Amino acid sequence: MLRLERVSKAFGTSADRVHAVREIDLQLRRGDFLTIIGSNGAGKSTLLNLIAGTSPPTSGRIFLKDRDVTGIPAYRRARWIGRIVQDPVAGTVPSMTVAENLALAMKRSGRRLTRAITRGRLREMLDAMRRLGMGLEDRLNDPVSTLSGGERQALTVAMATLAPPDLLLLDEHTASLDPANALAITRMTGAFIEEAGLTTIMVTHNMEQAIAWGDRLVMMHNGRIVHSLAGDEKKKASVGDLVELFSRRHIADDELLLGVAY
Repeated sequence: MLRLERVSKAFGTSADRVHAVREIDLQLRRGDFLTIIGSNGAGKSTLLNLIAGTSPPTSGRIFLKDRDVTGIPAYRRARWIGRIVQDPVAGTVPSMTVAENLALAMKRSGRRLTRAITRGRLREMLDAMRRLGMGLEDRLNDPVSTLSGGERQALTVAMATLAPPDLLLLDEHTASLDPANALAITRMTGAFIEEAGLTTIMVTHNMEQAIAWGDRLVMMHNGRIVHSLAGDEKKKASVGDLVELFSRRHIADDELLLGVAY
């Protein structure tokens, strides 16, 4: 499904060059759920930017479904890749209504709409909003700017999964929410992923969350993958095990160590 071959990203000139991602090799099969954990500046979000196409790699190749997408821009990759970021505002257009935002998501997935919202699409939107369980089916004509942060992020989840993507990227998508909303959004996202069998990469600072979700886990530091857990090893892992792995590499990060699972 996804293959990265010696992918690197550097910023700046030779005098002050910063290597954010260093020669990453990574492969995901269809249906894999990978969690990525690491301290601030480890390269986690940069790696997702490279996969999504919002930033080009300095070197290396990226393949999606055996298609070389290295030079394909983000707006074209959006047909195959869904992404939910930390800021609920970033995934929506606040001045547009809930229904108009959903219509945009349908267009990005490659659907051709003769009108902004057809009756069939409206029924589909209503069904998607009802599944969220937050009453948004009654607010299709409300501007997104009137929604709370949790409601906006729930809408973003629906937009990313309304037409299931080949690959879903979750970039600390609950980090800015209060605990109750973070728990609701995590469960909601997990249900969509399981139901559609989505191939997923989730970046998180939260070690409990990284252990609880997904079937593979990688730890990043200084732009490299420094440890990987899968299968029984991941299932049996504890937060204490991850703390020990970070300690061995002399990595200290308060946000990691104080993380609470959602």
